[in-house]
Amino acid sequence: MNALIGERLSIINRKPQTTRHRILAILSDENFQIVFSDTPGFIDDPAYQMQEEMNKYVKGTFEDADIFMVVIEVGHRIPLDHSLLQKLKLVKVPLFLVLNKTDLYSDKEILSDIQYWSEHLNPVEIFPVSALNKKGTDKIVNLLLQYLPEGPAYYPKDQLTDRSERFFVSEIIREKCLSLYKQELPYSIEIVVTRFKHGTSKKGPIIFIDADIYTDRQTQKSIIIGKHGQAIKRLGSLARKDIEAFLDSRVHLELRVKVKEGWRNNQSSLKRFGY
Repeated sequence: MNALIGERLSIINRKPQTTRHRILAILSDENFQIVFSDTPGFIDDPAYQMQEEMNKYVKGTFEDADIFMVVIEVGHRIPLDHSLLQKLKLVKVPLFLVLNKTDLYSDKEILSDIQYWSEHLNPVEIFPVSALNKKGTDKIVNLLLQYLPEGPAYYPKDQLTDRSERFFVSEIIREKCLSLYKQELPYSIEIVVTRFKHGTSKKGPIIFIDADIYTDRQTQKSIIIGKHGQAIKRLGSLARKDIEAFLDSRVHLELRVKVKEGWRNNQSSLKRFGY
């Protein structure tokens, strides 16, 4: 989606379940407006209530999508009896398949996947792309316009998304958590921005941002902070740089770590965190 829009709206990481929320990305021109709905990946066997909520975003697209664009990495073949695959076969709207990460595979492997999915999913179109290198992505928009129904523009031409700046700040911080911390820890983390205030300093305009990092257990809090606070200091430094680039402004970032035991299975906590 980032490649199609030309802006970095969705955070990126090799770890599964990086995307947790449904994000709308809006691509507008003088003659068209396309609204992309980027959902979390579908989780076969949800271990937490949070993951069940994430799956609801996926299921919701079956009710309101004009086109389905399924993104699958080359070489990743979903079992043919998978419930999601069976549901996709029944959709009444055009189905596109995007084979991503072609830069990592040979032409023979890519062709094999094209033949496989043509036979078993029968999409209207298959796009072999490298989203990282923006290779092949330009063809997608042109073909989408041929299949999308005409209608009014729902958003102003200069609007890129339905999400707030606070949301993207929290996502950038979570992205750095995914990069810096290992194993299960990043999956037990949630970020809440508690202050987002424009101000001034001796060097000029600045945005003051405070954010709470919630985790499951006290032991995880210690890991996030690190010895003598070195881990959270590094987290804050890396996050601040990306936030400044995103907001095009100097930023003063303060991070705090809080423990909310079992938040991934707590309905009130999930609601507060936007699920």
